[in-house]
Amino acid sequence: MPTIAASLRARRFPRSNRRIGEHFLTRYLAKATIVGAIGGLLFGFDTAVIAGTTQQLTSVFHLTANTLGLTVSIGLVGTVIGAMFSGILGQKIGGREALRIMAVLYLISSIGCALAPNWDILMISRFIGGLGIGGSSVLGPVYIAELAPAKWRGRMVGLFQINIVIGILLAYLSNYLITTRNLGAHQWRWEFAVAIVPSVLFLVMLYGIPRSSRWLVTTNQTNEALEVLRLMGSPNSEEELQEIIASVHLEQGLKPEPLFQRKYALPIFLAITVGMFNQLSGINAILYYSNYIFASAGFSSSSAALQSVAIGLVNLLATFLGMSLVDKLGRKTLLLIGAVGMVVALSGVAAIFYTNQHQALLVWCLVLFIVFFAISQGSVIWVYIAEVFPSRVRSKGQSLGSSSHWVMNALIAQTFPLIAMRSHATPFVFFAAMMAVQFFVVLTLYPETKGQTLEKIQANFGIH
Repeated sequence: MPTIAASLRARRFPRSNRRIGEHFLTRYLAKATIVGAIGGLLFGFDTAVIAGTTQQLTSVFHLTANTLGLTVSIGLVGTVIGAMFSGILGQKIGGREALRIMAVLYLISSIGCALAPNWDILMISRFIGGLGIGGSSVLGPVYIAELAPAKWRGRMVGLFQINIVIGILLAYLSNYLITTRNLGAHQWRWEFAVAIVPSVLFLVMLYGIPRSSRWLVTTNQTNEALEVLRLMGSPNSEEELQEIIASVHLEQGLKPEPLFQRKYALPIFLAITVGMFNQLSGINAILYYSNYIFASAGFSSSSAALQSVAIGLVNLLATFLGMSLVDKLGRKTLLLIGAVGMVVALSGVAAIFYTNQHQALLVWCLVLFIVFFAISQGSVIWVYIAEVFPSRVRSKGQSLGSSSHWVMNALIAQTFPLIAMRSHATPFVFFAAMMAVQFFVVLTLYPETKGQTLEKIQANFGIH
């Protein structure tokens, strides 16, 4: 296999390279960004594929409402752990190598879930998949951000979020297609097995991309870092390398600062609450249990799977819309609009289940919910968490906000079937109430950060 240095010597910028600002968008940069973002696709696929299996798993393994919730939420326990420790792993061995480990975890999980001879093996396999999800949710965006030119970083990192939504849609679509094959008692195994293909593809493609220049500098491999910068299309790679070296040396000379201080009280509150409200909307309960929800309203298994595909498609389109609006309308404005829309949509779902009438409107209420979620919470959460903390504690703040998101996700995934078993309407009444609470919290306590530099945001918070 040729080395990066050899590739660089043999390489000429092809005419297809696109110059934007002062950087070339080279095929090497495009490939590295796409490969890094594929981790997001597996993230979304592995998260949503469980939706098509819940009914059969309940029958095959004789699951109660409690053990069904545990089967779904065990993956999220792995996600929390993976998110907590993958950053350390990435710093130690590099983002590319750490992502390879995540790809192996995805592969082991998909094979284990597909071939699971009993519930215990299924649980272990889902936990391993959760480790991969949590790890890639941290490592993928960081790897892309470290390679991407500053002017394009937001859009390129945004590919990771888009791929998550694409992965969710593909999971629903594959579940539906498998449902139409009438595979009987082994249908759930095939639904899990589909993930083997993208897992292998992800692992193979990770052997064709470079290590990030920033990580190479932290390990004193500056010659290779320079080569990577040139491959990525830097017009002045020597100067950019010196900037990275200076930045790394500055960071290494600073003493670590604790996050939990009084001066960071507002950013901490914002990060925790935006992460919690994201899940208190019920979004992942709906994504995980979509087939179960539609079946509870009287839809057949194939019809329920098809309705889930519609939900996934709307989620993708609305995510594109939200990303186009977040810098135009603002973070706070989108959160307020989304809260109102979600209250209306969730109230409609609750009314359908409470009255046991107008079931045909269920999919429309859920589509309305997905639209308002995607343009608000779905587009704002990660941007907002990244903005409200100063750079010296930003990584810790992002971990805090992400942890509140995943922990609340696991709690809701565990308790949703228990509550829904007693009353299908009750969970949606709760979610609607939480979105009403969110509206007033955001209205009174959340600052708008649109169009402000990070330094201006910190000055407004009184952080110096």
